[in-house]
Amino acid sequence: MAKRDYYEVLGVPKNASEADLKKAFRGLARQYHPDANKDDPNAAEKFKEVNEAYQVLSDADRRAKYDQFGHAAEQMGGAGGGNPFGGAGNMGDFGDIFDMFFGGQMGRRQQRGPTRGDDLQYEMDLTLEEAAFGIKKEIRIPRTEDCQTCKGSGAKPGTSPVTCSKCKGTGQIQMAQNTIFGRFVNVATCDRCGGDGKIVESPCVSCRGKGIVQKMHNVEVNIPGGVETGSRLRMSGYGERGDRGGPPGDLYIVMRVRPDSRFQREGDDLISEVTISMIQAALGVEVEVPTLEGPEKVTIPEGTQHGDTIRLKGKGVKHLRGGGRGDQHVVVKVFVPTKLQPKERELLQELAELRGEKTGGGEKQHKGLFDKVKDAINNL
Repeated sequence: MAKRDYYEVLGVPKNASEADLKKAFRGLARQYHPDANKDDPNAAEKFKEVNEAYQVLSDADRRAKYDQFGHAAEQMGGAGGGNPFGGAGNMGDFGDIFDMFFGGQMGRRQQRGPTRGDDLQYEMDLTLEEAAFGIKKEIRIPRTEDCQTCKGSGAKPGTSPVTCSKCKGTGQIQMAQNTIFGRFVNVATCDRCGGDGKIVESPCVSCRGKGIVQKMHNVEVNIPGGVETGSRLRMSGYGERGDRGGPPGDLYIVMRVRPDSRFQREGDDLISEVTISMIQAALGVEVEVPTLEGPEKVTIPEGTQHGDTIRLKGKGVKHLRGGGRGDQHVVVKVFVPTKLQPKERELLQELAELRGEKTGGGEKQHKGLFDKVKDAINNL
């Protein structure tokens, strides 16, 4: 059967650039590679045709001869160049094609060395005081460790693991594949021993052949003052044990500070409120306010307005980095009564008259001496 035109095989025009040729070849190589099309008996032939077309058109000299003489150029000594990977012995831009079909191994052995253990995470609830000043706490965490019965071997005492017969103790198996590119060896983890290279024939009853057991461990944690919700404390080496002599992972303590109805926290500062009457606001008063150390007496100066704040220096949260503490800001709320006793209304009305302030819109206003005499006469 006559050969198809190489440009037609790759699906590119005759003025296609080198980049266009590479793009077309990569797509068709994936499409027709025999390992990806095991159910298609024509896949190998199609792949060979695509590879041949690219070998010729990717080489400038061979392409020029092909454009002039067609397939006859190959019979005139044109064969011998044109590596589909961009040069003799160079994998170039097409290493990903091998990765796609051979798992990226390319015949390289993967050594299973020491593996670091997994990290653990523990969520710790704290009161505002504990977060503000710091605290030492003991927690219990589940963590794996070597089985003491079998000393981590997984084998019943008096026995030992045996070498895996499938991988001969290497933990890996090799599978050779013959492709159009040549012979390649794919290296994979042994499915019989799981990559350990040894088989436990008589499992330990304590760990059921795993070599590890999970136990609860007491860990003492020093929480520094100044932490807040979301803060993380790392304890190096307190995580899961490593495999094959690898180092253990770390333990991360994640803080969660419970809300406190007395305070609102902003950074290292605290905000609290105190409510006083309008008389106390006008004349001043000494009140008791909550602090992290307990109740404390604070003087509200006369003439204090609703919304004014009083600063208690150094009564906030400890600075996490560096010395000192934040401040506490006491917001003053002035309470205005909604219902007044007659005597209270009378006194407030007199005060308003003394200050020359207008009042009204409520109940019967305070009457002066003239009004009181007039009412008495009318009632006779």
